[in-house]
Amino acid sequence: MTRCMICGKDLEIELLRCPSCKSAFRGRFFFSRLARLGKEEQTLAEALILHGGNLKEMAHTLQMSYPTLKKRLNELAASLEEKRSQDQARIDAILDAMERGEMPTEEGIKLIREINGEL
Repeated sequence: MTRCMICGKDLEIELLRCPSCKSAFRGRFFFSRLARLGKEEQTLAEALILHGGNLKEMAHTLQMSYPTLKKRLNELAASLEEKRSQDQARIDAILDAMERGEMPTEEGIKLIREINGEL
């Protein structure tokens, strides 16, 4: 689940816990762009990877026409681009907060790296 069941906005992760050693990490964590895709989009992205980008084979496996597959892949790309733009807006807000002294530089850099999938 990556969206709020009440308002539909993106959720943030506040606690990560290791079931093995019981260590817990509290903070502000973000879902990756791929994790924020809808279920059908994730399934399509997974199929694309598993088929090695072979769209003809993928269309056959998913039992859809090649033009339909291309349309859905274009929609997937648009969705990822929208999420990339959302991430950039978050990064810009973090940079602004750092510049105004409202957020420690170290925390801002950590958040930006996490948004970019570097952690």
